[in-house]
Amino acid sequence: MIRKISRRRFLSSTAAAGIGVIAMPYISRAADRPVITHGVQSGDAGIDGGVVWARADRASQMMVEVSTTESFANARALPPIAALPESDFTAKMLLENLPAGQEIFYRVRFRDLAHIDIASEAVVGRFRTAPADRRDVSFVWGGDVAGQGWGINPDDGGMFTFATMRKHRPDFLLHSGDTVYADGPIRSEVKLADGKVWKNVTIEEKAKVAETLDEFRAAHKYNFMDEHVRAFNAEVPILVQWDDHEVTNNWSPSKQLPAAYKERNITLLAARAARAFHEMYPIRGNPSEPSRVYRTLNYGPHLDVFMLDERSYRAGNGPNLETGYGPESYFLGPDQIAWLKRGLLNSRATWKVIASDMPLSIIVYDDAPNKKGSEAFAQGDGPPRGRELEIADILRFIKTSGVVNTVWLTADVHYAAAHFYNPDKAQFAEFDPFWEFVAGPLHAGTFGPNELDNTFGPEVKFIKAPGPGKQNLPPSAGMQFFGHVRIDGATGQMIVTLRDRADVALWSTTLDPKRV
Repeated sequence: MIRKISRRRFLSSTAAAGIGVIAMPYISRAADRPVITHGVQSGDAGIDGGVVWARADRASQMMVEVSTTESFANARALPPIAALPESDFTAKMLLENLPAGQEIFYRVRFRDLAHIDIASEAVVGRFRTAPADRRDVSFVWGGDVAGQGWGINPDDGGMFTFATMRKHRPDFLLHSGDTVYADGPIRSEVKLADGKVWKNVTIEEKAKVAETLDEFRAAHKYNFMDEHVRAFNAEVPILVQWDDHEVTNNWSPSKQLPAAYKERNITLLAARAARAFHEMYPIRGNPSEPSRVYRTLNYGPHLDVFMLDERSYRAGNGPNLETGYGPESYFLGPDQIAWLKRGLLNSRATWKVIASDMPLSIIVYDDAPNKKGSEAFAQGDGPPRGRELEIADILRFIKTSGVVNTVWLTADVHYAAAHFYNPDKAQFAEFDPFWEFVAGPLHAGTFGPNELDNTFGPEVKFIKAPGPGKQNLPPSAGMQFFGHVRIDGATGQMIVTLRDRADVALWSTTLDPKRV
């Protein structure tokens, strides 16, 4: 449930002159108070507000105070909303119609439903609404967290990449998916190649693959146990999408589950995973499709972000070699493609970022050891086939409709890369040149590089990957990557930088916007 709070309610003055804060009715008793278990988050922050999230340890009411100052002078107390067992005691509130380009501070407490005069300690967070003017915009992106058994290791500094990203004070994080590895158990120890031992913080639910709703929830809550993740979430809004590992590796309707699963119904597993995903992140809901992940973030005059969902509507991970488009070739699906085309055509933002949870031309096999089946778009060299037909259609539309300044951002493959798409070198050439940038993992094993498909003419301008014989490197090897984007408010230039967890700038480019 998301409770909305209007701009009028937020900005209206108190009835009593000189009273700036409406106090919350609670008693701070030390014994047996509710606890905010996993910090606070904000997300989907736009020009008019954003969503605030928190979780309690019991049935309670989430109480939120909101202010435009860090001191909470002239704060407003908002109507409480329920956090019940049915949602694992999580609650989200949509703050809307807030001032544009404004730092918003929020303070969260939970009031025990059984004893409403007893409340938790407060946890404070903040986010900035999108600008109405042409100020600088800054954001980070990446994906892949707690994968391949690499969990929270205090001896290695925990999920340290989040601390590095936080230093940039970005306007938001674009999380490109694989937010968790529900299919990846976290063991207490992992022996490294050099003989050293990686030691994980563990919880009972992460000792096996996730199958029940509570186990899927626990996968997300495990990541929130990390101090760097919690600190980041309290200061930086998240714009989140999902990919395969929120459910299980390479899942599609045709997925044959491995022996580790007692539950054999992939559709049921995906439904449970989707519920947990939406409970655990501050996503603005869509009444027509409550589980929808694809959506648009309008972040001021310079930026629109189009979040894709390349998992929910796909056909099975078969060969995908069809030369004619039909249900067997669906990846985004017709409805999502129509939504994307409308959004791109109607966008007046300088830059249109297309957030794709999978890369366009990097070949990802469904059965990697045997190089069989298709998991991503790329089908191998040659003209568009299967799922590539959707990309060909979108790229052709962008060109013929006069849409300019599109950039694709992605993760998934666990290495960093910059690809320039050149129609002069493509098998399908009905498109304008564009860039795709790859960043990740944020905290998982490092792999790659993968093969590239020449259908759309990608040119590798930069790559950082372990190389043959050095796959699944732990986070302690340092090859954890994120991307940083800064849009200059005055010129509209987009500066894209690929960085590692030590904040070393590995590669950067400046893109000049085309004017229409």
